[in-house]
Amino acid sequence: MKIAVAGTGYVGLSMAVLLSQQNEVFAVDIISDKVKKINNKISPIADKEIQSYLSEKNLNLKATTDDVSAYKDADFVVVSTPTNYDEKKNYFDTTSVESVIKKVVEINPNAVIVIKSTIPIGFSKKMKEKYSTENILFSPEFLREGKALYDNLYPSRIIVGTDLNNEQLVDKAKVFADLLKSAAIKENIELRIMNTTEAETVKLFANAYLALRVSFFNELDTFSSFYGLNTKDIIKGVCTDPRIGDYYNNPSFGYGGYCLPKDTKQLLANYKGVPQNIISAVVAANKTRKDFVAKQIISKQPKTVGIYRLTMKTGSDNFRQSSIQGIIKRLKAKDIEVVIYEPTIAEKMFLDSVIIKNINTFKQVSDVIIANRYDGCLADVKEKVYTRDLFFRD
Repeated sequence: MKIAVAGTGYVGLSMAVLLSQQNEVFAVDIISDKVKKINNKISPIADKEIQSYLSEKNLNLKATTDDVSAYKDADFVVVSTPTNYDEKKNYFDTTSVESVIKKVVEINPNAVIVIKSTIPIGFSKKMKEKYSTENILFSPEFLREGKALYDNLYPSRIIVGTDLNNEQLVDKAKVFADLLKSAAIKENIELRIMNTTEAETVKLFANAYLALRVSFFNELDTFSSFYGLNTKDIIKGVCTDPRIGDYYNNPSFGYGGYCLPKDTKQLLANYKGVPQNIISAVVAANKTRKDFVAKQIISKQPKTVGIYRLTMKTGSDNFRQSSIQGIIKRLKAKDIEVVIYEPTIAEKMFLDSVIIKNINTFKQVSDVIIANRYDGCLADVKEKVYTRDLFFRD
C-alpha cells in the first residue's frame, strides 16, 4: 500500500519506519533539514531503534516536503502533527491536524485519514461533519520518548477508532490495525476496534492515569522528605504488592514531556459540567510538586544553581514541557542565577539563562546542581547535587 505520514516527530517517524518495512511510505514534514536527514538514513530524533532501522533495514521510505505528491493516491494518510495545549482556550491547538485533513480531503478524498496526534474528545466526529467525509479513523499511540519504534514493534495493544455502524469503515480500521500488527515483532497483540470517540477517550485517560501515578509517588516522596523518612524503602515496600507493581514510581520534579501535561489538562477541560475530583488533583499536584522542589533548593541559599540537562529522561532529546523548566522559573523569580548544561541544543541561552557546554566549567560555577535524572558523570560533585532520582543504577 501507499501510506503518507504527516509529521516526523516520535510518533510520525516511528510509524513511518514501522510501516515502510512492508509498504511504500512517504514521511511528510515542513522542516527540510529533517527530511534531508531521514533520506540520508539519519534519525533527527534520539531513538536507538529508529536509527538502527534507518541504517540497516531495507525500508521503502522517502521523506519529503511535497505533501501533495505524498497524499495523492495514498491508501492511508497518518496524521501525527503536534497538538500543543492552549492555556487560554483550555483546548488542544489542533490547527496542524485540521490543515492536513483539509488538504487530504481536497487532494485525495478516497484516502483514509488516520489521526495519531492526541486530540480532544469528539474531535474526529467534528472533523467528519466539517469536511463532509467519513474517511477518518483515530488510532491512539502509547509510546515512550526514545523508545517510540520499540513500542511500535512490541505494542501493549493496538486500538483503532471508527464508526461501528459503517461496515466499510470498520473494514478499513481492521486493515490498518493489521498493517500495524504485521509490521510488529511481538506476537499475540491485542487488537481493539471501537467507536472513535471512545478511542479518543482511552488515550486521555491512559495518560491521566500515568500522570496520577507519577504524582502519587512524588507526593509520597514529598511526605517522606518532610518527615526525614527513607523514600526508597517506603516505595519498595509499597510496590512489592503485585496489584501496585514496580513501575512509574521513581520520584521526579513532576511529570512533563509531549503528552502528560497537555493530556491531563485537556481531559480536565472535557470534564466541564461532569462531577470529578481526581483529575483536578492530578493537574494541581504537578504545580505543588514543583513548588516543593524549588523551596528545597532555595533553602540551601545558593548564589548560582546549575541545571543538569533539560531533557525529560535518559536517552531522550526532548525537553518540551520538561518539569525542570518549572523549577528554573521559580528559582529565577527569587533572583537566583541559573546556568544550564545541555549539550543537545545549539542556543547560547534558554529561559534567559546561560547554557554552558563544558561539563567541568558547569560543575565549577554551580553552587547547587539539580538533576531530574542523575548521571554518573556528577559523581565527583555529588555533594552539590540535588535530585529525587532514587533508582538510578538500582
